[in-house]
Amino acid sequence: MLFYPLSATPAYSMHKFLNQLKDNEKVEDIFLISDKQLRTNKNGNFYMQFNISDKTGVMNCRLWNADEELFYQFDNEEYVLIRGATQRFQGALQFIAVKLAKVEGEALKDVNEADYRRLNSVDIPKKKARLAELLRAIQQPELRNLADCFLIDDAFMEQFCKAPAGVKLHHAYAGGLLEHTVQVMELAYQIGKLYPDLNSDLLSFGAFLHDIGKTKELAADNGFVYTDIGQMLGHPFLGVEVLNAKIAETEKLMSEPFPTETAMFLKHFLISHHGTYDNQSAKLPMTLEAMTLHFLDSIDSKIAEFRKYIMNDPNYGSHWTDYIPGIERKLYKGERPV
Repeated sequence: MLFYPLSATPAYSMHKFLNQLKDNEKVEDIFLISDKQLRTNKNGNFYMQFNISDKTGVMNCRLWNADEELFYQFDNEEYVLIRGATQRFQGALQFIAVKLAKVEGEALKDVNEADYRRLNSVDIPKKKARLAELLRAIQQPELRNLADCFLIDDAFMEQFCKAPAGVKLHHAYAGGLLEHTVQVMELAYQIGKLYPDLNSDLLSFGAFLHDIGKTKELAADNGFVYTDIGQMLGHPFLGVEVLNAKIAETEKLMSEPFPTETAMFLKHFLISHHGTYDNQSAKLPMTLEAMTLHFLDSIDSKIAEFRKYIMNDPNYGSHWTDYIPGIERKLYKGERPV
């Protein structure tokens, strides 16, 4: 690798992965930068806070004595040559940088992208086909007609299939929304067989709809970020807007009104699937199907979130992750009983 911006000779001939770094280890290497922020300390001096990542994980990083000129030299999801050292802070390993330089031009030829890109490889054509299969298994005519209006909308489906389901916590990668949606629909299909008093068609369609507003809430420019309208309104409200437009299309296509009560139940899924007011739900789930959807959504998102914490953990060689403040615990990542 070429390290010309910082040193005349390379510090490493090959990339050393984040999950191999130890406490108090000096590093000069290339990483992807994301979630960069320019902040001020109590004395009013600028510092940079951001994440660095490779395919093995993500690490928080700080650069003291930064300035606006340096901050705007880098975009999220760009390669940066970084010099500094690791240190443990409040139980977690972090990186303190002393020098940053953008990797560009000829130097990019020496970067092996396979070392950096998280391979959450979603087989989008396969998942998309399964989505269509699950939707077309629905028996209620009005829901099948509504499903077809979504499936034949090529522009919508393209956006839906490439969108993430989150920015940080779960399914935060291209195709994540599709993968999460299909998983929740699969759970809905299975639980519908166990509880005959659930309206399986309604639950399956609710599983498809619940995060549909994320096609407008999130954007993939320079890393996954919230759009302005996403920040202002949030995906449940945006989902209701998308649903209203598709119901209008269905009515035009079928030359008959869409059932008002069915529309009400579908909109209730969208505004209640977060489950509690503390979790920014506009309404609490008030139907068996809405309550079930909330928990199915939570199951899939929490499993994905915990997997991410385990995969991204820099505590190399230990059976335990570092303490994770967001969930107030460490996670076991060693072998489980067979």
